[in-house]
Amino acid sequence: MATQTVKYWLTEHPNIVNFRWSPTQSYASTWFFLFTAVLFYVIAAVSLHVLLALLRRRRGLSLGPIPALHSLAMALISAVIFVGILLSAAAEIRDTRWLWRRTRTTAIQWFLCFPVGTRASGRVFFWSYAFYLSRFLHLFRTFFAVIRRRRLSFFQLINQSSLLCISFLWLEYSQSFQVVAILLTTVSYAVVYGYRFWTAIGLRGACFPLVVSCQAVLLGCLTLCHVGVLCIHLVKRGGCNGIGAWLFNSVLNAVISLLYLKFYVKTRSLSHT
Repeated sequence: MATQTVKYWLTEHPNIVNFRWSPTQSYASTWFFLFTAVLFYVIAAVSLHVLLALLRRRRGLSLGPIPALHSLAMALISAVIFVGILLSAAAEIRDTRWLWRRTRTTAIQWFLCFPVGTRASGRVFFWSYAFYLSRFLHLFRTFFAVIRRRRLSFFQLINQSSLLCISFLWLEYSQSFQVVAILLTTVSYAVVYGYRFWTAIGLRGACFPLVVSCQAVLLGCLTLCHVGVLCIHLVKRGGCNGIGAWLFNSVLNAVISLLYLKFYVKTRSLSHT
């Protein structure tokens, strides 16, 4: 009974089944909103950093339990999105498998490569939309870092802005690859933010840089999936849907991966000194 209730609320609710990405029906679904949000985020973060620098505060400000509560909320949200899109993907495979015979698509191929003509509607795209909206909550970590440690990194600004744009492109162009990307990303976030909450409330942390290691594994898995999308697109008749947006996504991911690799190497070297 409980399982059926969970499935209903995560896959069969009318708002989920009948979801459609549209500027008139979906909040924050326009290019203007996206560009305005990114610009406001960058300006606000830089302005806060400059303001605290002008005040010449040597120590950061305490935010009390706010960062811990934010980590707990993000861990729970990520876990719900992971379960939701996993169950929704299974439901979509069950309901549309008969259509795949025309395009000779298998379940594994569908996870990486949507058939050409796929529209941003239905269960999977509802959870993609939920993931997109959750990206705005991730932005608060930048302000936490500035207020608590007076630190603003170029990588953090680029990373958060790029991930927000990427999640928007997934919906705007019904881009292939997003199901696997969301599954991998949300399970990683659930672990990372759960760990941050664990340490924030005073419990013992891991004996190795768990957060950095999880993010490095995530980037590695996403890179392998990008290679898989490219191979399927070249072999499959008709190719994959939203391949232009996927190409732009790949470039952004490459930039993020290079910046993160530099950060990861620096962090590991400092931990051994």
